[in-house]
Amino acid sequence: MGTIIVGIILIAVVSLVIRQMVKDKKAGKSIQCGGDCKHCGGHCH
Repeated sequence: MGTIIVGIILIAVVSLVIRQMVKDKKAGKSIQCGGDCKHCGGHCH
């Protein structure tokens, strides 16, 4: 029973992280440079 609960919690956390990454990507933010293009020369968007 404990394994099932931990698995459900893990799936929920991973889903939230993926959802946030997709949301950030749609908003124009990038994981590589954090949306600050003066540091990466604009190549990350």
